[in-house]
Amino acid sequence: MTDAPPVIDRASAARPTPKPGILAIAPYVPGKATAEGIEHPLKLSANENILGSSPLAREAFASAIDQLHMYPEGRSNLLRAAIGEAYGLEPERLLFGCGSDEIFQLLNQTFLEPGDNIVQGQYGFGAYAIGARACQAEVRFAPERDYRIDVDEMLKQVDARTRLVFVANPANPTGTWITGSEIRRLHAGLAPSVVLVLDGAYAEFLSDPAFEDGASMVREFDNVVMTRTFSKLHGLAGLRVGWAYMPVEMAAAVDRIRLPFNVNIPAQLAAVAALGDIDFQTRSLALVEQWRAWLTQQIGGLGLDVVPSAANFVLVGFPRTPGKTAKEAEAYLASRGLIVRGVGGYGLADHLRITIGLEAHNRAVVDALSDFLKG
Repeated sequence: MTDAPPVIDRASAARPTPKPGILAIAPYVPGKATAEGIEHPLKLSANENILGSSPLAREAFASAIDQLHMYPEGRSNLLRAAIGEAYGLEPERLLFGCGSDEIFQLLNQTFLEPGDNIVQGQYGFGAYAIGARACQAEVRFAPERDYRIDVDEMLKQVDARTRLVFVANPANPTGTWITGSEIRRLHAGLAPSVVLVLDGAYAEFLSDPAFEDGASMVREFDNVVMTRTFSKLHGLAGLRVGWAYMPVEMAAAVDRIRLPFNVNIPAQLAAVAALGDIDFQTRSLALVEQWRAWLTQQIGGLGLDVVPSAANFVLVGFPRTPGKTAKEAEAYLASRGLIVRGVGGYGLADHLRITIGLEAHNRAVVDALSDFLKG
């Protein structure tokens, strides 16, 4: 005869409680996609590719329709081989994620214990901090000068409990960048136990010879990770495909906690096809290069502060004068069917981030801002 199960007083029993710090994390807030009273607004808030996605990628996505009942190949080996060939990288050093966001989370989970810390720039991408705080780690923000990573300030934040240093280059939401020599100076100031993560989500939009994407550093050192995404240049933001290049031993460690089948079949096929569509990539880059310069000049000519950008967007500063603020400008643009990104959550309440669009879109933004400032 077995003992009777204990009687639980469910009315007074404690409910499940998240671990310390979870409820203090501010959730990520994506760019808006709707505007009140506007049936089909133009979305310039998320840095998506205004040309859409590669026709080859669209065909590859459609070809997966007969495989929807199947699990994906777990290690993304088709995509692994394609990236290795396209970039001249060793396939065994590659790791794939549901967007590069998942890779940041996996790195945090792999290396952080409660009480450790990460270091990032003052205006660093929000996903780094969310993942670190979920691991009960401290997030340290290094002050930036002219909205740009300051290596000396970053190194001041590093101590014996620092495990990861995140650098987006070019950066989001500022669009600024630092040279390869500065990246190497930052690395030289880190202990071998600290992982330097180089987030290259916007790397394709920067062609300056002083830029270094980090691939050669991964080969040289045991503590450097380079990440990339298919969301920006390749226009596959909806499929969530990111990848990282890192030391073999690190890749083996991180891969142990990667959930199985994290990159789906249509995403893998579309990414391989997008990688081979050089024409689409060339057109996308040419559009950004042309209209980024034009928007910078035109918006600056209105008397607004435009931060020099190396990405597919511009960051625009507004005065604090009542009637002319960034928040009011965002609402005015929305009333004209133009959705842009308020970045107050990044500590940039006086700024708006505007994705570069087609010619008609860019001209509409400038015209609307001109009217707003005159009003």
